[in-house]
Amino acid sequence: MRPPRIDALQFINPSETIFEEMRAGGVDAVHITVSYHEGFRDTVAALSEWNRLFEAHPDLILRATSAADIATAMETKRTAIFFGAQNPAPIEDDLGLIEIVHQLGLRFMQLSYNNQSLLCAGCYEAQDSGLTNMGREAVREMNRVGLVIDMSHSGDRSRLEAIEHSARPIAITHANPADWHDVPRNVAPDTLKALFETGGMLGFSLYPLHLANGADCTIEDFTAMVARVADTYGTAGIGIGSDLCQDQPDEALAWMRDGRWKKEREDAAFGAQPAWFRSNTDFHGIAAALRERGFDAAETDALLGENWYRFMANSFGPAP
Repeated sequence: MRPPRIDALQFINPSETIFEEMRAGGVDAVHITVSYHEGFRDTVAALSEWNRLFEAHPDLILRATSAADIATAMETKRTAIFFGAQNPAPIEDDLGLIEIVHQLGLRFMQLSYNNQSLLCAGCYEAQDSGLTNMGREAVREMNRVGLVIDMSHSGDRSRLEAIEHSARPIAITHANPADWHDVPRNVAPDTLKALFETGGMLGFSLYPLHLANGADCTIEDFTAMVARVADTYGTAGIGIGSDLCQDQPDEALAWMRDGRWKKEREDAAFGAQPAWFRSNTDFHGIAAALRERGFDAAETDALLGENWYRFMANSFGPAP
């Protein structure tokens, strides 16, 4: 069987067209966001909507909860869909819901999304509080059940404390190095070092706000950044977390940014993607560009999926 191709974060507006593009791009597994500011009940409703999609498109996608499901997807020429939350809102203020959302199929959960949560600070807070008391308890419980700690939108102090307190490797599913493009969402060098030293994973983001020069970032600049990270830290902990928001209306971006915590909505519009990555079909071009940059076939396969596969296989079940 060929090596798997995995994208560790997308927030697509699901449709048959996008599922067909996943197949055309050879994408075998995708981590899909089902919650931003939605509480437990609304997250369950989103999962219910996805159940209808699995019923409607059984030839294109399958519901996935383990790495073994990726092999099944590949054997049957489908894409495995994993679920995650970009905020701890689905667990509300109840630690017991961590096990429940895992039982319902979530496999990733961010401890904060841009702002302060009950667990830790988001990357846009003026003061990074680090992990709260509940945050430390949540880390322990997420470790126990096999719900991956994702620190993509958290502050760097909070990221470092999550790495320190977690008994299992964590993930930053969709971000880039801050010393390549200095925005709050990207990751400081000392945080990257700690992440990789503890066996964690970084998914390189292709969202324009996370790219140097935004939508004008060239694929050559992107692969040069990837090569620099690989040269510094090795290739074992890196992959793709594209943060593709294909076909989402601008209202979705306003919800992502403002949720229910702001009275007045900011004007929000999804910007253009770089020309070389606008849909799942463009993964072939990324593979070719990595090879042209100097990554050999094994390194390219690791970066485009094998590293995430190994991480998922070790992370989605109860702690040993």
